[in-house]
Parts: sequence; structure tokens; C-alpha cells
Amino acid sequence: MEGKLGCFGRFFLTAKPYIAMICLQFGYAGMNIITKVSLNRGMSHYVLVVYRHAFATAVIAPFAIIFERNLRPKITFSIFMQMFVLGLLGPVIDQNFYYAGLKFTSPTFSCAMSNMLPAMTFVMAVICRMEKLEIKKIRCQAKLIGTIVTVAGAMLMTLYKGNVVELVWTKHVHPHYAEQTTTGSSNSSDKDWFKGSILLIIATFAWASFFILQNVTMRKYKAPLSLTCLVCFIGTLQSIAVTFVMEHRPSVWSIGWDMNLLAAAYAGIVSSSIAYYVQGLVMEKRGPVFVTAFSPLMMIIVAIMGSFILAEKIYMGGVMGAILIVMGLYSVLWGKYKEHKEKELAEPVKTASRKNNDNNMMITIDGFETNDLEMQKNGTYKSSAIPTIAISAPIPTPPMIAVEAPKV
Repeated sequence: MEGKLGCFGRFFLTAKPYIAMICLQFGYAGMNIITKVSLNRGMSHYVLVVYRHAFATAVIAPFAIIFERNLRPKITFSIFMQMFVLGLLGPVIDQNFYYAGLKFTSPTFSCAMSNMLPAMTFVMAVICRMEKLEIKKIRCQAKLIGTIVTVAGAMLMTLYKGNVVELVWTKHVHPHYAEQTTTGSSNSSDKDWFKGSILLIIATFAWASFFILQNVTMRKYKAPLSLTCLVCFIGTLQSIAVTFVMEHRPSVWSIGWDMNLLAAAYAGIVSSSIAYYVQGLVMEKRGPVFVTAFSPLMMIIVAIMGSFILAEKIYMGGVMGAILIVMGLYSVLWGKYKEHKEKELAEPVKTASRKNNDNNMMITIDGFETNDLEMQKNGTYKSSAIPTIAISAPIPTPPMIAVEAPKV
């Protein structure tokens, strides 16, 4: 029975990062659908970002105060600047550009474009010397090829739209809503689609930069709850400043018991506070590339939910580009998996070599002590047996320097 429990415990510890990231993808999928409905009803994405991170700060602050009261390290100026940049990259740049791109495109398209995140994270990790690029190894070749294929898929999705792909259930789900969404100019729709694609690429780049900097900050500030709370709080203040500049109507701040409040609360609690904390923990153990490798699951969930709830149209260019992105993504993930396995195999070898060196040193020291004791017992160390030689050497003396005494 103990063996079974031990085996189950080891399996759970191994699978825990995978379970955490899969659950996060379901949370992100729900956020995309709810946010799209709220934006379609006229809510400003600048205000949504403010309320989202205000909710996130209010939810996670009590846990940070209680559980990390004695673990919270001192905030130096460099750590504060890193938190400031994290708030700028995540809550301000990434969220605003992502919501703007989501407003111009669709939830499934936005999720597909966000699958560029692992490739961008890998490139930035190589530039920041967090990842080693060894071209001769197959795993590095897989990550490099996967990055190129991912970028090609994103370009295909941006530049080619294609025909509408009819799904089995989309012909019978919300036909009235689908007819309303098909009205309008196709030229303006294509322009908005291209604009939304560019905004999503910028958001993905900012999100990859956030992951890299978060990984660096977590090494110095080892209090993940407090770090999440402070980043959300700083991001809230920065988002307020951006909203005052971009939105001049006081009415945009009004919010009631409706979909806008649900979108802000859900995004703040699930997609900001819980997601930032879980991502930080998983990233500390498995690295930033592993964290970003599960986004295709979100795309599949959003595609199914969006076709049912929003009667969303899926285009051939998006499908082809998404397939290329997923292929490149899992090429990067395979290379990362091989790298992780190599590190796991190398660690026991290093540990065993260190133990062997320590044992050899102990054996040598014990051998010297044993020989000393035997020699003392046999009288080898008698002073009469060893001739004494007197050696006299001149001892250098420093020159005498006359120093005048201070006058009183």
C-alpha cells in the first residue's frame, strides 16, 4: 500500500505543473469569451484593464500579507524598477493591445495568434542568455525550426483570410446573431482584421518580455504572492494614467451589475491574480518556455465555445495559420522537453562524482592519520632518530625613520 501511495505521490508531483497549466488554459478561454461579449457591448478596453487589475490586487493582497509576512524580502531600487517594468509590460501594454486586437478580430483568432508566445519567449531567452543555442544538437534545431514555422503561421493568418469554414453545429446555432454579424462592409472588416493582427503581435511580444523579466525578478524576490500583488497594483496605477490620457469621457468609468462587471471581475481574479501566481511557481521549476507551451489547448476550447456562444466565423487562412503555429509550438516544446531530460540525467552524474571525490578525500585523510599513528607507535618520530640542523639566516630589519613628535 505504501508503495502504491509513493508511486501516486511521485506521479502527482511530476504531473502537477501540467495540471496547473491545463487548468489555466480553461480559465483563459472563459476570459476571452466573456471579454469579447463585454467589448462588443461598448466597454472601453482601457477601463477594463484598470478594473481587472484592481480586482486582482484586492483579491491577492490578503493572501500575500498573511502567508508571506515573514518571507517577503526587502525591495531594493533595482527590484522596484523591475516591478515597474513588469506592470508596464503586462497590465498596460499587453492587456490593452490584446483587448484592442480582440475587439477587431475574434476570440479564436486572438488565441491562435497568442500561440506565437513560446517562439517569441525562446528567441528572447536566447538573446538574454537564459537559453543556450547549440545548433549541432537536435533539440536546438527543433526549437529553431519551430520558431520559424510559428512566425510563418502568424504571417499567414495576418495576410490571408480565405473563405469561411462551416462547422457542423454552426449552421443551427444562433442563426439570427450570425446574420447580424455578417452585415457591414467587407473592406472595413479586412482592414480591422489586419489592424487587429498587428495589435495582437505587439501584445504577444510584450507578454513574452513579461515572462522573461518575471523569471529574472523571481530569482531575487522570492515571494510570488507579494510580487503578483505589487505588479497588479503598479499596473493598476499605470493603467489609470493611460486611461485618463486616452479616454476623456467620464461615462466610460461607469459600471453596473452586468457583463462589464463580470468581465472585469473574472479577468482580474482568474486571469491576473491566480494566473500570475501559478505561472510564477511553474516557471520557477520548469522555465518560461514550458509555461507558454499550453496555449493551443486554449485555442481549441475558445473555438468550440465561440462557435456556440458567439456564432463566430472561422476562416481558412486562420485554420491554416493555426495549424502551422501549433506545429511550430510543439517543435519548440519537444526541444525543451529533451533539454529538461538531459539536465535530469546530468544532475545525478554530477552528484555521484562529487560524492566519489569526497569519499576519496576522506580515505586519503584517514590513511594519513593511520600512518601517523603507526609511526608514532613504532617510535619513528623519535627526536634522536632525526638529525637536527641549525640554519641561521639574516632577518631583514626595516630602516629606522625619524618621526617628529607632535607639539603639544
